[in-house]
Amino acid sequence: MKNRIYLSAIVFFLALTSGFSQSETISPARKQAIDSLALEKVKDLSQYISIIGSKETQFSEANRVMDRAEELFAPGAEMGVSSINSNDIAYYKVRRYFERLMALNYDRVNITWYDIQYISDLERQPDGRYVGVITVYQRFEGTSIETGMNYKDTTKKDITIYVEKKQTQIAGRTIDFWDVMLGDVRVTETSA
Repeated sequence: MKNRIYLSAIVFFLALTSGFSQSETISPARKQAIDSLALEKVKDLSQYISIIGSKETQFSEANRVMDRAEELFAPGAEMGVSSINSNDIAYYKVRRYFERLMALNYDRVNITWYDIQYISDLERQPDGRYVGVITVYQRFEGTSIETGMNYKDTTKKDITIYVEKKQTQIAGRTIDFWDVMLGDVRVTETSA
């Protein structure tokens, strides 16, 4: 499993760095690699949220997964929380969102994401970064055995994607590459 993850990371890294030039444009081949990486990071986030929210996950494991999940995000990113019982949407810094998710007062929690897709193409910003949006649907189910409470909702969320040039050192050489970071996760719709 670890070897497959490392191999995937190397393939993405090579795809993102190959043919890199000083120009700010992204070639179609590089854009396809960036899109794949962005979707992969969103799918990773989906799995991390499911693990953190599960009541079967041990505290130490949930904290380890929170650390990994935080690495997916740009600094200052926030995640939206909604409920079918209110029109209000609350936004929390990423770490606080995960802590609240882990502390939910249910005996069982099941969170699944589906229909993950780009809804806006990457657009270049004045600072040189590219920004896009991926939309997902989240199905949340929480059950309390003692009270018999059973809560379910489906939330449509828009995830901002940032793509920017970065540098790393490999074998003493400076290598430029495009990296993908997740930004704010905005709630756009909540239904039963």
